Amino acid sequence: MVKAQNAPLLTLKDAVEIALQNNYNIKLSQNNAAIASNNVTLGNAGFLPLVTGDATLNKSNQKIKQTRNDGTVNNLTANNSNNNYGVNLNWTIFDGFAMFANYDMLKELDKLGALRLQDTIQNTVANVITTYYSLISQNEQIKALRGAIDISRTQLRYSNDKFTVGRVSKLDVYNAQVNLNTDTANLITQLQQFKTTKIQLNQLLVRDLQTDFSVGDTIVVNSSLVLGDILAKAQAQNADILASQINKRLAEINLRQVKSARYPVIGLTSGYTFSNSKTPAGFTLSQNAHGLAYGLTASINIFDGLNQWRRERNAKLQIANADINTKQIRLDVEAQISNFYVAYLSGLDLVRIGQSSVELARKNLEISLEKYKIGNITQLEIREAQRNYLDAQSKFFSAQYQSKMAEVTLQQITNSINIQ
Repeated sequence: MVKAQNAPLLTLKDAVEIALQNNYNIKLSQNNAAIASNNVTLGNAGFLPLVTGDATLNKSNQKIKQTRNDGTVNNLTANNSNNNYGVNLNWTIFDGFAMFANYDMLKELDKLGALRLQDTIQNTVANVITTYYSLISQNEQIKALRGAIDISRTQLRYSNDKFTVGRVSKLDVYNAQVNLNTDTANLITQLQQFKTTKIQLNQLLVRDLQTDFSVGDTIVVNSSLVLGDILAKAQAQNADILASQINKRLAEINLRQVKSARYPVIGLTSGYTFSNSKTPAGFTLSQNAHGLAYGLTASINIFDGLNQWRRERNAKLQIANADINTKQIRLDVEAQISNFYVAYLSGLDLVRIGQSSVELARKNLEISLEKYKIGNITQLEIREAQRNYLDAQSKFFSAQYQSKMAEVTLQQITNSINIQ
């Protein structure tokens, strides 16, 4: 691997654990899930009464001129005051079962929040895994390119030796140098991509983007995935399918909430109030009172311009749309799984072929180098053997990565990623 000396090894398991602790998307999703969970209360659904403590204080200053029947006139200054305080209760004891629908809605939203959190975790873990295996694949490409540079240096040395004894022209030396420069440029490009991918992984782990590390060197593909099992698991565990089912239940709850407006709303009111008033210019100079008040309220919608019918009709259409959306998502997920399973199988086949091709190309290159050393083949032929070896290695690494990425994506779709 291309790495700084003593760069610490970052295992895939460690990378996933760091991401689970630090990733911002996971933290946001955790907070949103906590909010949804906190909202599942009887009070938020409307079951519990509202109790308030109320207090009012009113004062006035009046100048009063009184003219009596006998013609006498009194000029008075009156400082009036009136204060009330007490506890009041308002309790809706029946609202057409809307409070029950509200509570069911809050519980479904809580499930949706937990599901979205799990989906965010799965997506983050999948991104970490794919980025990590991309680094392994690129690392193998770098090793191959370094091997190509070693071969090109050997070829250049042979060319110089042959030129020294007059067996080849200076053109062969120049061509060998060009080949070495080309291989070096390819390595530099690959190194740049490798460093960029390391920054991407550090970003997923939410740590210093320049943190240096090394990765493993093995990609192990599970070759026993069965399409039928994946499809069955997706129907039971896929986040999009489960979310669509929750949204359908929310649409059904919404219809219950709308229908509740057809029933009367019955409420209970009560309170205990203290009052104190002073009116110096009145017949009663002061008055104190306290006591319990209570009552029952009821109201029912008799006619609202047919809006109730319209809302119920729209709510039923929303249920139909939710059902259609669920079926569409199931179909989309099945198609997605089928496509990735084809890529998975193709990758496995290419890996098997690639292993054989790499070995054959390596042997061909070794034989070609020996022949070039003794002058039995041309420089162009040795370059072709070298190119074939690099191409075989590149295809093999790509096939490994393709199969692994398809495997990880299938696990992500079925909400079953496991790095063990």
